Amino acid sequence: MPGGKPAGVSKEAGPGTLAKSDPLPEQIKAIPVRHWGRWVSGVIVVALLATLAMAFAQGDIRWDTVGEFLFDDRILRGLGNTLLISVLSMLIGLVLGVLFAVMRLSKNPVTGAVAWLYIWFFRGTPVFVQLLVWFNLALIFPILNLGFYKDEMVDVMTPFMVALLGLGLNEGAYMAEIVRAGIQSVDEGQAEASHALGMSNAKTMRRIVLPQAMRVIVPPTGNEFINLLKTSSLVSAVQYVELLRAAQNIGSTSFAIMEMLLVASVWYLALTSVFSVGQFYVERHYARGSLRQLPPTPWQKVKANVLSLTSPRGV
Repeated sequence: MPGGKPAGVSKEAGPGTLAKSDPLPEQIKAIPVRHWGRWVSGVIVVALLATLAMAFAQGDIRWDTVGEFLFDDRILRGLGNTLLISVLSMLIGLVLGVLFAVMRLSKNPVTGAVAWLYIWFFRGTPVFVQLLVWFNLALIFPILNLGFYKDEMVDVMTPFMVALLGLGLNEGAYMAEIVRAGIQSVDEGQAEASHALGMSNAKTMRRIVLPQAMRVIVPPTGNEFINLLKTSSLVSAVQYVELLRAAQNIGSTSFAIMEMLLVASVWYLALTSVFSVGQFYVERHYARGSLRQLPPTPWQKVKANVLSLTSPRGV
């Protein structure tokens, strides 16, 4: 029709618009990119795990013996001793770590030198050698005479005391460096402001610096404790009956040496797994003031993965 609108075009149609009679475009479907490398690596890992499982299945291992001794009273007592010596050694390490870290950062050259020598010696020698030195200390000091206390060294240096001193003093050297790094991560202006308010150096360290340094101190401290749980197996060489020593004693009498080592490995894995979860939540607690969004918990990660697998792939 001359002067009119073309057929099929509505009155509301304008530039860049579709007429009512025109068909709508098809909905765009987003196709996810295929990550073939993930599938290949996953298949390789599963194949390696299957090969390892087959190797253990074909080995001459009496798995019923592993289950039989897993909750044996001697194993559980050794497990308790492992926890006891690890916790006490870590407490000694924490106290010594804070003390020697503060001493090393002190402006007093004597205390700084003493702290440096302590850290240098106990970090520079293997913990196994330190345990053997404490265990054989009676060879050079038969009598312990402190003036107010006198006794034979063999009665003083029991296996428990040897394990406690060997692990605790060694741990203190590593904790000193961890605490020192945490203290130095706090801005110096924090200490200057507290001194301007009339706080002493000790109060500033206790109330201002250390609470802020915990965010840096906690993660490596958790790793140190988990490592200490495994390092505590070395005290079996000084006759302290912890988890590994208890497993070895049973294995030597029952001729189930490999089975008892597997029992000890299962319990070490259980301990480190439990404390790893605890470490995660402690780190998450101290990260509240530095992160805008806290990392998801293990349960939240599992839930998100399950939902991503069950939900259909949308646009």
